[in-house]
Amino acid sequence: MDLHLVFLGTAGATPTVDRGSPAVLLARGGERTLIDCGEGTQRQLMRSVGLARIGMILLTHLHGDHYLGLPGLLKTYSLLGREEPLLLFGPSGLYEMLRDAERLVGRPRFPFLVEEVGEGTVLETEDLWLKTAPTDHGLPGLAWCLEEKSRPGMFHPERAVALGIQPGPDFGRLQRGETVTTADGREVKPEEVMDVSRAGRKVVVTGDTRPCASVVELAAGASVLVHDSTFGMSEIDRALETGHSTAREAAEVAQAAGVGTLVLTHISSRHSWRELRDEAREVFPGALLPRDLDTLVVPYPEKGRARLERV
Repeated sequence: MDLHLVFLGTAGATPTVDRGSPAVLLARGGERTLIDCGEGTQRQLMRSVGLARIGMILLTHLHGDHYLGLPGLLKTYSLLGREEPLLLFGPSGLYEMLRDAERLVGRPRFPFLVEEVGEGTVLETEDLWLKTAPTDHGLPGLAWCLEEKSRPGMFHPERAVALGIQPGPDFGRLQRGETVTTADGREVKPEEVMDVSRAGRKVVVTGDTRPCASVVELAAGASVLVHDSTFGMSEIDRALETGHSTAREAAEVAQAAGVGTLVLTHISSRHSWRELRDEAREVFPGALLPRDLDTLVVPYPEKGRARLERV
């Protein structure tokens, strides 16, 4: 199943000509999840993957640069006659923010399910968990983690045949973890014909935050960590004052968590992108800093690390 991230907006609090307000689209198979929705997000969606099929929106915190695009997006969905339900999760204060937004754009005309959430598992499906951890930004905030459950190991049909299993439904039973009895009465267990289970992918997006232990724990072993890296170390005092991380600090979090790929975002116009990327790479070689609308392709762990595709 394909999994990729589209970086719709990579700027800090103030957008620039080249970088829009924060938003990341996570696409997994036919499912699309929007993480944050800064001003202009719906136009960035139209320029990239389109508005359709977004089933869930996750807000990291309630500073305006991370949600001011939401009222307009909801209004557009109503005008387009959307009928599919939309889930919205966010930290404490979400209900009040939406009440204020309704005064501007009215209530959505489609099924709209909203929930304020805290730390822990927010959602579990057959093949993944959606989890959160608190961030350190001076107000209630959440880092979001999509973690796939492990997958069955590779099935070896030749082994099954050698043990007396005939091709057909019994192959499927073995792959589902069931023990199968052959015609001569022998029991064949899945582990005799299948490799060990394979790890899924894990993607963590922090939103704005200082480096914190809760994010390190949430991101442990992640395939991808998208971390606030607003400033360079030359502006460490500003980072401390505003509750942001430097690129070097983001790299230190990634190193402590043992992640596969670090992506830097929420870039202040005080710095060049190369300055921040190079600073992070001194600690975490290979750290990536995308431009708006760049896509990060995240393969399964056995197929290598994530790769950035430039627009």
